[in-house]
Amino acid sequence: MKFFVDTADIDAIRELAETGMVDGVTTNPSLILKSGRDIIEVTKEICDLVDGPVSAEVAATEYDAMVAEGLKLADIADNVCIKVPLTFDGLRACRTFRDKGFMVNVTLCFSANQALLAAKAGATFISPFIGRLDDMHIDGMDLIAEIRQIYDNYHFDTEILAASIRTANHIREAALIGADVCTAPPAVLKGLANHPLTDKGLEQFLADWAKTGQKIV
Repeated sequence: MKFFVDTADIDAIRELAETGMVDGVTTNPSLILKSGRDIIEVTKEICDLVDGPVSAEVAATEYDAMVAEGLKLADIADNVCIKVPLTFDGLRACRTFRDKGFMVNVTLCFSANQALLAAKAGATFISPFIGRLDDMHIDGMDLIAEIRQIYDNYHFDTEILAASIRTANHIREAALIGADVCTAPPAVLKGLANHPLTDKGLEQFLADWAKTGQKIV
């Protein structure tokens, strides 16, 4: 599974990128607002930090404006992935961008039918929103499983990018089902390393090491 970090916070991206475990970045208008930065400026800086896809989202809702904005975003760097909403205009724009050779992330997916349309439109990534479905008492993992089955049935190349990740369990379950990518906030990705038994074991090892009176360096 590939790990994308879901933020426009440059310091957080840099810290995670240095681990070598970040395969890409996703942003959206809400994250740009939170960053307090200009979208072109911050996207360029992110693209310089990571080699993988950096999703930058159009703000327009009509096809012609989406295309104009998407081309502007794609001009920032070669690893920009144009992000469009899962609407008919967004799907039209997806096909246009893919025909021009650009990566496209189709976002705000909440049903298997929507995911099927995105794959037909040539999407590079489809972003089903797990957490937001869970908020409505609908199991978001059921959607991941349905999309996985449909894409495998018809050998679509579109990658499933599990989004709206809230917990480490979301990542584990998405990985078990077979999502290709997950995108999560920095704190959730860093939290994957945490386990109380790891902490307890390390505490014991350090206590025993101190009793030896030794130093390695």
